[in-house]
Amino acid sequence: MELPDESEFDIEGARERIADLVIRTPVIRSEEASRRAGRTVYLKLESLQVTGSFKARGAANRIRTLDADTRRKGVIACSSGNHGKAVSWVCSQEGVPATICVPNWVDPVKLEAMRSAGAEVLLTGATYDEAEARSFEIARERQLTYVHPFDEPEGISGQGTVALELLEDLDDMALVVAPLGGGGLMAGIALAIKRARPDVTVVAACAERAQVMAESLKAGTPVTLPEEETIATALSGGIGPDNRHSFRLLQSLVDRLVSASEQEIRDAMRFAYDHHNLVLEGGGAVGLAAALAGRLTDTEGSIAVVVSGGNIDPDLFHRVLTGAN
Repeated sequence: MELPDESEFDIEGARERIADLVIRTPVIRSEEASRRAGRTVYLKLESLQVTGSFKARGAANRIRTLDADTRRKGVIACSSGNHGKAVSWVCSQEGVPATICVPNWVDPVKLEAMRSAGAEVLLTGATYDEAEARSFEIARERQLTYVHPFDEPEGISGQGTVALELLEDLDDMALVVAPLGGGGLMAGIALAIKRARPDVTVVAACAERAQVMAESLKAGTPVTLPEEETIATALSGGIGPDNRHSFRLLQSLVDRLVSASEQEIRDAMRFAYDHHNLVLEGGGAVGLAAALAGRLTDTEGSIAVVVSGGNIDPDLFHRVLTGAN
């Protein structure tokens, strides 16, 4: 397996760079998930990360690599919620002005978090792709530095630090599964895992209603799909026709793709609350949904599930728990 050059994706360097901004999230054994899967299932709780998702890792690494003049001028990002929340928070810690473009349907909890962190937040489109297009325009107009949610080496390297912790915590890990949206988290994890443990199976889990990256990988080139309504809003949006990094990394490094239905994702969110007192958003629960649905049992050994986020509107979470629509 040919792996990318370390000079482009420096995951160990990212870990040192962001150590004082993010936390080492816990790994727990899920007894009930293990019983259902017939093998040990561990949960890596990035839902407990600062800002409530793994996105803080990539945002911190990207912003801390910027020079003083760039930081003074400020940055811009487009986000369905978690990336914008992470960029806003990191910028508030680092004294960097932040502008965030979001689609009109952004989760109100995430929207308020961005504004509370001091970012200028602009609702700029009916879809994620429309908001992204506008964010590129504003970046050019204002000469702001773009902080991409999933397709920059610094961001991918930051997300890969999740895997460094897993490798240290789980000697018996045979398979790792993480949610798949734009691919930054999955690419970083796959790269770190395959460099250290090529024997570990890497599985990308997507929502059935958010499969742009999965379909792109099947087609061998980035494709565009209409956005569908999904409980996994964090995984919505396209990957961009000019995707340079996450797509090619996933092409080379991911062993398998799986998907989860809307009902399976909701069931996984309820499972996490009932058995572990965890609050998960839909996008953060997709890997767990795949595990509970029996889609990860073809590999012997223990399963590590990356639970990627816990930012969800309380009313929506209540409806999920009660089975309401």
